[in-house]
Amino acid sequence: MFIKQLYTGCLSEAAYYIESNREAAVIDPLRDIDEYLELANERKANIKYIFETHFHADFVSGHLDLSRVTDAAIVFGPGTETKFPVHIAKDGETFKIGSLTIEVLHTPGHTLESSCYLLKDENGKNHCVFTGDTLFVGDVGRPDLAQKQDETTMTDLAGMMYDSLQKKILPLADEVIIYPAHGPGSACGKNLGPETFSTLGEEKKFNYALQQKTKNDFIQEVISGLESPPDYFPVNARINKEGYDNIDEIVKKGTKELSIEEFKNLIKQDAIVLDTRSTDVFSQGFIPSSINIGLEGRFAEWAGSLLRFDQDIVLITENGKEKESVIRLARVGFDKISGCLAGGVETWKNAGEEIDMIINVDADELAMDIPFDDKLIVLDVRKPNEFAEGHINKAINIPLTELTDPGKLAFINEDNNLYIHCTSGYRSVIAASLLKRQGIHNIHNVKGGWDQIRALEKVEITKEKSVLN
Repeated sequence: MFIKQLYTGCLSEAAYYIESNREAAVIDPLRDIDEYLELANERKANIKYIFETHFHADFVSGHLDLSRVTDAAIVFGPGTETKFPVHIAKDGETFKIGSLTIEVLHTPGHTLESSCYLLKDENGKNHCVFTGDTLFVGDVGRPDLAQKQDETTMTDLAGMMYDSLQKKILPLADEVIIYPAHGPGSACGKNLGPETFSTLGEEKKFNYALQQKTKNDFIQEVISGLESPPDYFPVNARINKEGYDNIDEIVKKGTKELSIEEFKNLIKQDAIVLDTRSTDVFSQGFIPSSINIGLEGRFAEWAGSLLRFDQDIVLITENGKEKESVIRLARVGFDKISGCLAGGVETWKNAGEEIDMIINVDADELAMDIPFDDKLIVLDVRKPNEFAEGHINKAINIPLTELTDPGKLAFINEDNNLYIHCTSGYRSVIAASLLKRQGIHNIHNVKGGWDQIRALEKVEITKEKSVLN
């Protein structure tokens, strides 16, 4: 028996490769499938099944492309409806992989078709369960994504999840390993723990949702405190149900080298310029109106939250990062990528084209300016819960996801000095690029963000609400 967790940190996503006697299965693959094919090839195994725990909303699955290449059957849980051929499993149905057995456990709650996959070893003993978004380390899946107006409410789904856990998961032995679809940072739960796997015994002890004594307690605890899901979630869920274009064609088109003339023509046709270089490099010089989302952070999530899926994208990347940029965009459903500027920003500079910059300042400089500059505004672009835990007195909190709305910025005047910060500096540079795109240029980005600011004794810290509230 061979099991490997293939974890992608920037998406907090875990896929799994299982193998026995040269037969393999993949659970919840990402759209870029090379890693699974290479692993099977190295181990001289054939991928027989592709198991999907549910219709994912936070990434585009690789089930279709992987099935095309391997002829593996795509398996979904009961009640699944798709626009492509799949095997819709029955609750309790079993599948053989070499000498191993996988049993389908239908566990509706996160979504209606959500299913877990119980793996039994060569002796028929329960070894582990792949829980998808039903049970995480320290959390459970959010029950608000599959609501259908008055037909199926969040409360209904939370109740289903309680029943699923009680009937299908909790009766298993404490030593059974829990392999979830996501780890810390995922928006598919409220507050996932720091580890990417656990045991059922550990979850019974420490998972807040499993501590609830009644069904009603569970429902109230699970539905409370949920932030709004990212805007791209419904888009990805639809793509996973309906199908998508082959990723190789998207990479071929997206990595096409564009001349300056071709690049400009695409911009004139309303293409977005997305610069995927690091925040430090981007700040030193970029093409005006570019949006910076650096590959070093949670790139795909922020792209999905801030960019439009119906608008062409042209790329500026670091040399050699063209393919990675396209693949990571495709993971969350961006297919309209029309190429990269050949030579990047250096080509643009050498042609004498205009360059913009972002002024970076240290937290010390902000602290010195606050008492003496009555035109100074501190814009904190962290999430509301982060802001509530502590922030600069009189700071204005507008989360990054809301900065694409010009109405949110009406309070800013031309003579204001705007100091922007997040936690560490990644989100604040994205924010600065969005504001510059909207014509706001008197901007200072606070390097190191809140991590540096809160260490300064000369800045007044508070937990009061934003002055805009």
